[in-house]
Amino acid sequence: MKGLLLAGGHGTRLRPLTFTGNKHMIPIANQPMLFYGLHHMQEAGIREVGIILGPIAEGIREAVGDGSRFGLHVRYIVQGDPKGLAHAVICAREFLGEEPFLMYLGDNLLEDGPQPYLDAFRDGRASAVVGATEVRNPSDYGVVELDDAGQIVSIQEKPKAPRSNLALVGIYLFSPQVHEVIEGLRPSPRGELEITDAIRGLNERTHSVRVVRLAGWWKDTGQVADILEANERVLATRPTSFFAMQGEVQAGASVLGPVAAGPGSVIGPGSTVRGPTILGKGVRIEDGASVGPFVSLGDGSVIRRASVERTIAMENVLVDLSARIVDSIIGRGTKILHRSAPSGGQSFVLGDSSQVTL
Repeated sequence: MKGLLLAGGHGTRLRPLTFTGNKHMIPIANQPMLFYGLHHMQEAGIREVGIILGPIAEGIREAVGDGSRFGLHVRYIVQGDPKGLAHAVICAREFLGEEPFLMYLGDNLLEDGPQPYLDAFRDGRASAVVGATEVRNPSDYGVVELDDAGQIVSIQEKPKAPRSNLALVGIYLFSPQVHEVIEGLRPSPRGELEITDAIRGLNERTHSVRVVRLAGWWKDTGQVADILEANERVLATRPTSFFAMQGEVQAGASVLGPVAAGPGSVIGPGSTVRGPTILGKGVRIEDGASVGPFVSLGDGSVIRRASVERTIAMENVLVDLSARIVDSIIGRGTKILHRSAPSGGQSFVLGDSSQVTL
């Protein structure tokens, strides 16, 4: 079985973060979100993975390389302008050959990974296996309607009047039979070749597409709030071994709850770090700053005086002011500095190399 990891798209809902970088490289618990899919594929026993690249691919090749650091062999497949998930499969046709494959959306995080779906697929009786879970806003997703026996009744992409609240999650297993179905697809009213149309067509031919209900949590990280929630959920569910303190906790500093800190990090006197929180390499928490819970600080970042909660800060961020920062994503090299005494809390979504003076 081969893997297909999708890392295309424009990421328009995450601007300005995606003006200068690919959304799949935004860190969740200090690890690019794309890496979670790669790790899950490796753990599932997949060794050959094709990564679909879109118009903004900065940083992916450099970070992933040939895949050997993940125990994988990676090939890059350029889709260009995204024309739908089924179009991505067409672009990968040569790579996939006649093997079954696991397609994983690189901006989706699943607590349990693909194993439950692989188990359902490997008995050989299904032409495809897709995951689904109940959601409050089904119109934002592909929606599947099931009968009492769990068989597919209907499947639609982002319907205005959904017939079910079961949304497809970003993981699909296909037999090679799907290629013939995709070849006959026509663009939807959205102008895309929809994977939901391919699933419906495959089921009409084979009557053997299985839907597996999601057991753990799942997050589609399409918007800022989703990324922050994903960061929170990942930190909240990491094992104890994840939270290794390799930095220095100086006299007068406090560490409360599970905190991971990379080499060279320093938590200075009068400062407090509350877990679950992760600090990268060379991070400094100084001058009575308070950090956490649910904070991920990238390598080389410095927090002075501020209170920072439920925030992702990328590499080499400087925050130096007496203020409360919450629910924020701060891009690389950003500086948030003091001008006048603020009141209340501030919230930021800042692209790379931004500077804010308050």
